[in-house]
Amino acid sequence: MDKREFLKGSVAAVSAMVLPRFAGGMDMASSDVPRVNWSGNYHYHTDKVFQPATVAEVQDAVRSVAKVRALGTRHSFNGIADSTVAQISTLGLKDVQLDAGAKRVRVGGGIKYGDLAVQIDKQGWALHNLASLPHISVGGGCSTATHGSGVKNGNLATAVEEIEFVAADGSVHVLSRAKDGDRFAGAVVGLGALGVMTHLTLAVQPRYEMTQVVYENLPFSELEHHFADVMGAAYSVSLFTNWQGGAAQQVWMKRRVDQGGAAAPAAMFYGATLAKEKLHPVGHGASPEACTEQGNVVGPWYERLPHFKMGFTPSSGNELQTEFFVPFDRGYEAIRAVETLRDQITPHLLVTELRAIAADDLWMSMAYKRPSLAIHFTWKPEWDAVLKVVPQIEAKLAPFATRPHWAKVFTLQAEQLAGRYPRMNDFKALAREFDPKGKFANEYLRTDVFA
Repeated sequence: MDKREFLKGSVAAVSAMVLPRFAGGMDMASSDVPRVNWSGNYHYHTDKVFQPATVAEVQDAVRSVAKVRALGTRHSFNGIADSTVAQISTLGLKDVQLDAGAKRVRVGGGIKYGDLAVQIDKQGWALHNLASLPHISVGGGCSTATHGSGVKNGNLATAVEEIEFVAADGSVHVLSRAKDGDRFAGAVVGLGALGVMTHLTLAVQPRYEMTQVVYENLPFSELEHHFADVMGAAYSVSLFTNWQGGAAQQVWMKRRVDQGGAAAPAAMFYGATLAKEKLHPVGHGASPEACTEQGNVVGPWYERLPHFKMGFTPSSGNELQTEFFVPFDRGYEAIRAVETLRDQITPHLLVTELRAIAADDLWMSMAYKRPSLAIHFTWKPEWDAVLKVVPQIEAKLAPFATRPHWAKVFTLQAEQLAGRYPRMNDFKALAREFDPKGKFANEYLRTDVFA
């Protein structure tokens, strides 16, 4: 089946049944496990969902079925977490054990970043970065190399020091950066192919405070000679554009106070002007109530690094998302290449965000061995139109060896991606080691990874 047809077919509704408790004692699917993803664009193909609260219950669930996929906060826009047989929700695994002496925190794979941040901040600690949405789970975010921004900041998975997961036979495995080196680097961004992520140990650092300022209308022409300066001008920088007018309509700069971030911002930034009011990334027509504080107001790291507050519906809610990663040193070229499609893109777009991500050593990370620019599209919920324009964007970015975000909408096939991940074959071998019969394989893995 053509991938675009498969993605469209996934929108067909399926019923959300209330099932009895699993014989082992854990809950099965109920009204609090929706059968659609977070934005409602993808309908899962099974109503059998285990809800374990312990690692032992995860083991029982894995052993009880022939096929299964892990399910987190449902923030994927494609079938990466889908199954036609069964899913295991990790949201009951949310314990937190801080080791201040080792500067680490061990967490359940289902805890949301926003909830974790509040807990460790109270004890004087912080993470190196957060994604634009604090609503996603730690296990899901790391398994797909989800990221924030910053030329010196790696994706969220780069904070992981150790992982614990349940393999296909129900056995528990622990891999650490210190002891397992290369195998660990292959397993962290595991796409759910090795097993169910039950716990992760993350590096932490002393808590810090930040400010956030927004500039308006930065000309793309400034990026030709100042791209690295613009993207590296703060701890975290995001450019937002609708691809019209040859400009980024907004520049969001998140600054650490311990790095001078409390200083008064300049009135101008490479031709952009300091915003006089709080803004939503989509523009002046959208209420900024759900957005994190701006205006150079000092606040805790976890209330500045995301774009959206934990207590609100993230982003716009009813939307689609696509994201492509290109080498950072070719970022300006890639922006201009996409810009040639502006009249095809803009009618279906809410906003595009441009972010920098540092290189890492995680085999299946989109930033593996190369500093990257991420070009993110938040689309209106217009499936047919989006699935026509996405291949056009992919074609424009083909010269840049594009890597798509694993959890978002793309149409590239596995054979196209294989050459862009030097350790792809090693990853397949690692997955077979822990899942020799393909218990965790689904249509997504077969189509996008294991072809």
